[in-house]
Amino acid sequence: MRMRTSTKILIVIAIAVSVPSAILSPYLFQAIVPTGNGFEFKFTALAWVGLAFMVLSNIFGGILFYRFLKTQRLSNMIFFSLAPLTLVYAAGMVYIVGVKNMTGITAESVRATLNITTADKSYNNLLWAGLLTLAYLIILFVTLVFACRPLSKVQKATEKLGDGRMKFDNYKVGGGKQFMEIENSLNKINYNFKEKENKIRQTNLEAQKFIPKQFFKFLGKNSIEELELGNQVKKSATTLFCDLKSATNISRSLSLEENFNYINSYLKTVAPLVRRFDGFIDKYLGDGVLAVFSKPQDAIECAHAILRAIDVRNKSQKELPTIDARISVNSGEIIFGIVGDEERKSPTIISDVVNLASKMQEINLYIGTKLLIAKSSLNELPQNFEFDYRYTGVLSLEDGTQVPLFESLNYYPKNKKEKLKKLKNRFEAGVRAYNEKDYAQAKEAFEFVLHYVADDKPSYIYYNRANEKLKETA
Repeated sequence: MRMRTSTKILIVIAIAVSVPSAILSPYLFQAIVPTGNGFEFKFTALAWVGLAFMVLSNIFGGILFYRFLKTQRLSNMIFFSLAPLTLVYAAGMVYIVGVKNMTGITAESVRATLNITTADKSYNNLLWAGLLTLAYLIILFVTLVFACRPLSKVQKATEKLGDGRMKFDNYKVGGGKQFMEIENSLNKINYNFKEKENKIRQTNLEAQKFIPKQFFKFLGKNSIEELELGNQVKKSATTLFCDLKSATNISRSLSLEENFNYINSYLKTVAPLVRRFDGFIDKYLGDGVLAVFSKPQDAIECAHAILRAIDVRNKSQKELPTIDARISVNSGEIIFGIVGDEERKSPTIISDVVNLASKMQEINLYIGTKLLIAKSSLNELPQNFEFDYRYTGVLSLEDGTQVPLFESLNYYPKNKKEKLKKLKNRFEAGVRAYNEKDYAQAKEAFEFVLHYVADDKPSYIYYNRANEKLKETA
């Protein structure tokens, strides 16, 4: 281990002050004169200079000794710290206990100073021995506390590492060489821990691109590591099924790669809107998405936003084929779970709600609507949710169940929407007449609607089909 420059300078200074201290020490000792009744101090100029050099020598020697201790391992540090102290204590104890029986002017002066007499029943020397022992124990305790203080820091650091609460900054332990090594090891562990934590966090962020964080929330999990095959939970939720179809056949005007990128550019418009309204995309279906929401009003608001955004995008890209979006919204019980095998796990939702949403898309296309909403979703809407819609018919399922469907009017421009609201009853009467095979009344109702709103596509389609039915039965 290389010696620091400051330590080299201290050694030079210590030697420089030790030499005159040793030379002038006789003058210092001569200045302390025993008298038998105590000590007299007769300091000369040389004695004062000798005292100053001795003090400086002890200061610099102490600093060097402290630095020496810091280069030692804990066991050596404790030994070298306590050995001189113990030797001084032992020498002091021997002298205090034995000074009672010593002869000479110096011994008499010490006895007079410490009030120790030579009488057999005088125990003052034992009292001084006790005081010296107490002082020794106090200094011993302070020395051990100081030497072992880094241990408490190591303990706190390991506790924080164990709990994952340690900061990224380097942890300072202090102490000697051994503790410096421990400090470096702790900081390496902390660094590796943080690196692993960052990688896990990054993995979770990457995983959220494939497994939305809302999916974790539905399953009651916090990260991808917690997902296990077979995890599932059943909850009430709302699905949004969105199809993106070209008004013309895109493949005729674009290459396969251009076709893919074109549809993907629209999906990039849809996905942020789903997240904005607290939903998540369960599946990308090539030219569409299946999204899930916990509240039906969020799904409906999101559907309106998607339709408006696609209209804006179509208008801004007149040189490219336009995209026709159709959306269906349905609510019910959904199972959120992890399927697959141990080699590949995949999150998914399983429910008749999803199948129904897919069939609703066929009705969307059949009657020319943009946004169809099942009655189950309307029933879950809060009373203060302002929303205009009209009845468009029923979807008959294989088990005989009939699902009432409703078209949102909020998507339409304001002027058209207000007209459709006023004609709502007439339109719905036409739908009911059509379902009851009263095609003449249905035709009359839709003709009435088209008289005021000529571009109402559902009325136009119903009118034509009613007219065809009338011709078939004529």
